[in-house]
Amino acid sequence: MKIGILISGRGSNMVALVDAAKSDEIPDSEVVVVISDNPDAAGLSKARDRGVEALVIERKGRSREDHDLEIVSALREREVDLVCLAGYMRLLSPEFVNAFPARIVNIHPSLLPSFPGLDAQQQAIDQGVKISGCTVHVVDEFLDNGAIIVQQAVEVRDDDSAETLAARILDREHIAYVEAVKKIASGRLRIEGSRTVFSG
Repeated sequence: MKIGILISGRGSNMVALVDAAKSDEIPDSEVVVVISDNPDAAGLSKARDRGVEALVIERKGRSREDHDLEIVSALREREVDLVCLAGYMRLLSPEFVNAFPARIVNIHPSLLPSFPGLDAQQQAIDQGVKISGCTVHVVDEFLDNGAIIVQQAVEVRDDDSAETLAARILDREHIAYVEAVKKIASGRLRIEGSRTVFSG
């Protein structure tokens, strides 16, 4: 399975996926390209350090559709089977989603459907929840929507700030994302309506 990863920043989830594929923790898989819309993304050098092709496809001054189509073209050139969003800070156009139906996944720092969108950790604190976490889900054309593949729970402590909660959730994100991509790579994950079902 050829994996393409989209990033906008530090790329820590990208690193977790690259390392898991290289160590065969995610079997029969390879991250073949990392693409960023941000030329200053720290994750670009981390990808190159691991021997993975890293591209910058800037969005500045372009429509979302034009930008997305260039990324889709780059992914198709490399025969990518699965697209992983790892801190990619732009909503995908319907054209992008339709180019890889049910083959795009994202990780979000909350237990969806609670707290979609930006500042999910602060939303959780403001709401006073006792449990938050992260969700890996299939991407559709709606924000932080789509069938859920894996979730990991994290306790929200009374003295948490958005930053301390985010740091603990991030540790779980690395585990959850690798687990989700392993399930996809196995070929035993299927989508039934708004649910995913794993056989075996």
